[in-house]
Amino acid sequence: MDAKFPADFIWGLATSSYQIEGAAREDGKGESIWDRFAHTSGNIKDGSNGDVACDHYHRYIEDVKLLKSLGVNSYSFSVSWPRVLPDGIGQVNTAGLDFYDRLVDALLAENIRPMATLYHWDLPQKLQDQGGWGERAVAQAFADYAEVVARRLGDRVGLWTTHKEVWCTAFLGHYMGVFAPGLRDLKLTLQVSHHLLLSHGLATRAIRAAAPDAQVIISPNLAAPYPATDKPEDHAAARRFDGFFNRWFLDPLAGKGYPPDMWAYYGANVPLVQSGDMETIAEPVDFLGVNYYNPNRIANDPTGPVPNASGVPDPRLPQTADREIDAAWLFKLLLRLHQQYSFPAYMVTENGCAYPDVVAEDGGVHDPERIAFLQAHFEQAALAIQAGIPLKGFYVWSLMDNFEWMQGYTLRYGLVYVDFKTQQRIPKDSALWYQRFISGSRG
Repeated sequence: MDAKFPADFIWGLATSSYQIEGAAREDGKGESIWDRFAHTSGNIKDGSNGDVACDHYHRYIEDVKLLKSLGVNSYSFSVSWPRVLPDGIGQVNTAGLDFYDRLVDALLAENIRPMATLYHWDLPQKLQDQGGWGERAVAQAFADYAEVVARRLGDRVGLWTTHKEVWCTAFLGHYMGVFAPGLRDLKLTLQVSHHLLLSHGLATRAIRAAAPDAQVIISPNLAAPYPATDKPEDHAAARRFDGFFNRWFLDPLAGKGYPPDMWAYYGANVPLVQSGDMETIAEPVDFLGVNYYNPNRIANDPTGPVPNASGVPDPRLPQTADREIDAAWLFKLLLRLHQQYSFPAYMVTENGCAYPDVVAEDGGVHDPERIAFLQAHFEQAALAIQAGIPLKGFYVWSLMDNFEWMQGYTLRYGLVYVDFKTQQRIPKDSALWYQRFISGSRG
């Protein structure tokens, strides 16, 4: 690939706290909803949990050196809310905050720019016991937590993500019940979605008050829906799925309010919105994070649950271990965002793939499919820049194999292979390719 990227383009790798840290009960950390959910029988495919995961809490120095060896200039990690505030509010756990202080210093010592994500799904269980994201008070608690972390790290961390994948928190956790906290209530889900967005606006203000030079991001996971057939009902279903997945979150963030078609569709289940909420939600961000993994071929499903639309496999598309692949939709998605919304700039904050990786007899992990996947998506990112879209960075998911939520350790998304019995890290061929790509990508 001959495409070049700007000299200041951010090339990174991403992880999240519950998926890699381990040390689930060490140094004063409180219980999270994922600690509780993963320890509840039947919730995780392989019966596993994140108690140890990649043991990153104890091995972060080794992992930072890995990052350095791969040539990235940024690393996106998430802060565990219950590690910093075991009860979600109140007394700060100094030992927990100290860990992130050490991690940031280690990254900066290797000239790797830290991006701190404040919420990647591990809500303190104490707050869930009081109603969790269904309670408006949790939005303010999140802003208070954001201020605590930003005051400690804001002199060295310039990039701040409030939330990763708010759709997953709201709908997978509260409507489909397959993510923590495992609830199934549409009205609650929509109220949760509102409080998540509200907490983003409140936290954005809190971060900037604590760290005036901070750049703030929110990173929704975005769908790429298209109709399964030319039938009008499938076109309507794809539009409805887009409202359910994308516009319900993007429109308020862009100052457009909730989309009227979805507000009407949800009827009596719409959230309670107080005066001033929509202005808070639309607090300007410096970047919109884009988490893109796969396209969505949508058919009408009048008997199905919200949004009465079903994903239909597309036999024309190749597949990873768990998803279909169509890199061209990354460009289409970025172009749509640029044309329809007023966000000042964009970053791809997650993109990656899982394959059934194994250690070969020669000791390496050979993953040519992942290399092809990444190259195809990087080409689409380059096209976006050429088209005038202000795309400023690209973070691959993930640095290393980890706990993949309800799938446990059955999926390997990492560029670095992890032997979960020994904690040995083995850079896959894709990791070495990424390092070479970065070094040759500068325009």
